[in-house]
Amino acid sequence: MLHMDLLLLDLVIVLAAARLFGALARRLGQPPVIGEIVAGILLGPTLLGPLIGDQLFGPEMRPPLQALANVGLVLFMFVVGLELDQKLVRGKGRIAVTVALGSTVVPFVLGCVLALAIAGEHVGGGRTLPFVLFMGAAMAATAFPVLARILTDRGMQRITLGGLALASAAVIDVLAWTVLAVVVGIAGAGEAEGQWKVLLALPYALVMFLVVKPLLARLVPAYEKAGRLTPGLLSLVLIGLIGSAWATEWMHVHFIFGAFVFGAVMPREGAERLNHEILERLEQLAVLLLLPMFFVVAGLNVNLRELDLSSLGTLAAILAVAIGGKLLGSYAAARTQRLPGRQSWTLAALLNTRGLTEIVILTVGLQKGVLDDELYSLMVVMALVTTAMTGPLVRRLYPDRRVARDIADAERAALGVTAAHRVLVIVPEPPAEQAPLVGLATTLALSAHPASQSSSAHPASSSEVVLGHLLPYPAGRLEVGSGLSSELAELAETLHELETLAATVRERGSESRVVSRFSADVAGELPGLASGARPDLLVLPAGVPGYADVRDGATCRVVTVAMPVPPPVPGSASVPETPSVSSSVFGQAGPGSEPGPVAVHHGSGGDAAAHVALTLATLWNRPLVVTGGSRASALARRLAGLGVEATSGPVPGGALVVAADTANAPEGAHLLVRAEQDPDPVDWTEAVSALRAPLPHS
Repeated sequence: MLHMDLLLLDLVIVLAAARLFGALARRLGQPPVIGEIVAGILLGPTLLGPLIGDQLFGPEMRPPLQALANVGLVLFMFVVGLELDQKLVRGKGRIAVTVALGSTVVPFVLGCVLALAIAGEHVGGGRTLPFVLFMGAAMAATAFPVLARILTDRGMQRITLGGLALASAAVIDVLAWTVLAVVVGIAGAGEAEGQWKVLLALPYALVMFLVVKPLLARLVPAYEKAGRLTPGLLSLVLIGLIGSAWATEWMHVHFIFGAFVFGAVMPREGAERLNHEILERLEQLAVLLLLPMFFVVAGLNVNLRELDLSSLGTLAAILAVAIGGKLLGSYAAARTQRLPGRQSWTLAALLNTRGLTEIVILTVGLQKGVLDDELYSLMVVMALVTTAMTGPLVRRLYPDRRVARDIADAERAALGVTAAHRVLVIVPEPPAEQAPLVGLATTLALSAHPASQSSSAHPASSSEVVLGHLLPYPAGRLEVGSGLSSELAELAETLHELETLAATVRERGSESRVVSRFSADVAGELPGLASGARPDLLVLPAGVPGYADVRDGATCRVVTVAMPVPPPVPGSASVPETPSVSSSVFGQAGPGSEPGPVAVHHGSGGDAAAHVALTLATLWNRPLVVTGGSRASALARRLAGLGVEATSGPVPGGALVVAADTANAPEGAHLLVRAEQDPDPVDWTEAVSALRAPLPHS
């Protein structure tokens, strides 16, 4: 007999616990679903035990609670189908499908192998095939809604990587639900009355897409005529939704597929306002009341008290397959599409999110008898771990400042501004003597290609060199009426010198602009000037005021000029013949001397430094010497095999020395390259090929 007072008390406890633990999870930077599932686990036999737990949530209370949870699941799956946006895949189709296949196939296969290994302990006779396929599907799942929430919280849905993650997850969702439908159909076919009903799944899908979808399109003109979502229109949607869910449940395919398919066939063209109002009405009921009920009830079915040491071994194997399969499959697939290493790992970490989708799949497995209670509990723990690790791991792989930079690039592109490869060079006093420094920055700007960037590649013709300069002046000197003729004359002279430098940049084929102003605190204002320019590369003399703050605050590769660097020799690949350029080498050789080599110390973190050295050696027609042990010898041989004049050995006299910005940089290095934001290995074949491409000249 149903005790109504106890049911109402259970509802109060469940909803309060869901809200409390969901809010706590959000405070900890986790999705609320984590807290809601944990709340269910704590309310169940794991913590409360048989005394209090059985009194509050005993066997007679589980069916009504499960019924309410299932209604919430119907609404949720409809929302998932309705929000499945085909636009996500447009323009990203090939890479999204490739990544989705890698992220699905590898964990699916590994999950099937693991299932075969543990089937003897968890499966009854005749259930091995659905169990094996189900474990594969559960390992391959990605929680699209939780992933979308993680991306939205960090603003990553506005950048290319976030869009690609959503597109891949959308494809994975379709694959996962398709595989799960097959598994449930196989499991249902084992029942005598279900054998012939499962065969109706394909005709059902055809009817939904060929008949029901055109009929639902008539909702749009009815909505526009009424001007709002009337109770009649909403009732039609709910009747169709529940009817579709009933049909798939009757066919032994499970009601979640009927709800999902009905959401997928809802009209899209011209139905944005209609769908928005439907979501607004249903999400309030589903998200605030019924869906938390579902996750808490899912947690109530978890009993960690019954786990023993052998269960811990199974849990370790499940975590290894789930995490390893997702990360390696997604990463390998992304790399085959030439996505940089850091972005590939970040994408793999994002697709490792399981959350809501995994719990839904596991609940289906438990209801269909494919999973036993022990394995269900272990798989729920896996879902919690993989979901909880996503946020911190993504922050580690893709810090907030990288996201901010990518958002800025996206905003510039949206405004129609050319996303030029921007090099900011901080010009010290006096500007008239900084032609070599600006020449170095121009060479690096003109050589821009994918190996030198961590986000997007820009053609050399869209490069830009920004000359940043602050003219020091004591506070209080520049007051109206105090006579500014001499100060303005000095500023005008400085601007003239900077514009002269900018003109030399433009002659070499790059855009250039000047950012210059008076400053009473050069050291304090330079970091703001550097961050405001949003450069892809920063060329920074070591002696400028506030050097450490500018360098540490940069979100891009930083090339520190530790010692004076002379201009390149006229006639080299990147320098036009002009009598205004000195032919001195490194300040150590006179006019007419043979050009000295470029040397690079290829130690720890030295890939970025080696790339800068390769750039200068190639474009300035100088030999390259790589120092630093066995890694240096291997790199020299690799570059020599690509046709570069490269050798390994000690630093020769008169060489321009490039090193990583680390403690082991050799004494007397001219350039120090800091690349904490650019750690991906350089593709040397691609780097050499790009440097040999023709550079623009005026």
